[in-house]
Amino acid sequence: MKQITVGIVGYGNLGKGVEKSIRQNPDIRLEAIFTRREPNGVEASVPVVHISEAEKYIGKIDVMILCGGSATDLPEQGPQFAKWFNTVDSFDTHARIPEYFAAVDAEAAASGHVSVISTGWDPGLFSLNRMLAEAILPEGKEYTFWGRGVSQGHSDAIRRVEGVKNGVQYTIPVEEAVAKVRAGENPELSTRQKHLRECFVVAEEGADVARIEKEIKEMPNYFADYDTTVNFISEEELKANHSAMPHGGTVLRSGRTGENSTQIIEFGLKLDSNPEFTASVLVAYARAAAKLSAQGDKGAKTVFDIPFGLLSPKSAEQLRKELL
Repeated sequence: MKQITVGIVGYGNLGKGVEKSIRQNPDIRLEAIFTRREPNGVEASVPVVHISEAEKYIGKIDVMILCGGSATDLPEQGPQFAKWFNTVDSFDTHARIPEYFAAVDAEAAASGHVSVISTGWDPGLFSLNRMLAEAILPEGKEYTFWGRGVSQGHSDAIRRVEGVKNGVQYTIPVEEAVAKVRAGENPELSTRQKHLRECFVVAEEGADVARIEKEIKEMPNYFADYDTTVNFISEEELKANHSAMPHGGTVLRSGRTGENSTQIIEFGLKLDSNPEFTASVLVAYARAAAKLSAQGDKGAKTVFDIPFGLLSPKSAEQLRKELL
């Protein structure tokens, strides 16, 4: 297959991660980066173009990798870019995936493009492992634990509290709960029993830290249902010790087969850089999107719809010989 030409839409942490990942994949070439910022002010390894000029690249780019946020960027950009290009994105608002899929599918199917949505590690690789484990062990329970890692959404929620200058939040699995699952006990676990939340907060000078701590711990949908620790630290300490973006987690399924045999399936990730790993998954699925498009396929796809072999640059013959 000829070299696959891709573009990046959005040049934040994820977009920069995609640029790095492409360097490790000789069969993929980066054509351009598209941004809403002033292009002249963005330094990159390829031409940087304003997003309003993207349509001019129709025919020059095989797959557009969309690196915007799920809250406001992708609901608009996903369907729009599916009209013009094959696309891949990491839309991760789980509850809205069905409606997002429908919106992207309508445009991709009508224009003859392939659009892979909601890929990365969760949704994405974790989704695949939940599905696989459930199919193999229909009598069982599934458990997903996230962390230890930085939650971007929860960190943002902290920073929006009045009096907070900066802050980072870590999601931490409760080890006792993980141990019970691995032991095959099939425990019933509440939200509070599965994860802890640890916050490191830089308060503005003169701010009421007691009020800030109370407001964080009682924040609905973010911290109220968890045991939460709030640590107040200096800006210097935050930069020195909490600037990285590690993450990871584990998917487990504990089930029974036969008369009473306990079977455990486990898949885990430990990531130094959440955005760089997510970017690497996006690049692999961009390769799959290009292959599907070349075969005449069209419409929106999820990780459930794509054979693993299409993610690899190797031929089917190579995969059977080297990895099967």
